[in-house]
Amino acid sequence: MSKRDELITKYAADLKEKCGVNADMDLLTKVTIGCGPSIYNADSSTVSGTDPKEIATVKNNFLIKKLGLKDGPELDKAIDSVMELYGKSNRNKYRAVVYYLLTTHFKKEAVYK
Repeated sequence: MSKRDELITKYAADLKEKCGVNADMDLLTKVTIGCGPSIYNADSSTVSGTDPKEIATVKNNFLIKKLGLKDGPELDKAIDSVMELYGKSNRNKYRAVVYYLLTTHFKKEAVYK
């Protein structure tokens, strides 16, 4: 099993255990691949839900650039709801899991087809 496959398995478990979501493994794999090498770095593989700079990165680089959404208050609300679902007290919020949840929230799965 490759390192990426191990991480995808870990992300699927996180989705199930912490968010109550049964992952679409095909979509999760594509979202994980889309994260690029950041998934292998301890710092960049996670998202801080309390760091405004980190939230801005998720909003600008993922929601606006990758998913093609228009900037607006609904993007901030979606990020907040995903952080709430993942658990505010959970310190390790994996970037791939956050991106997966945002992708499904906005029904933008077609971006990864």
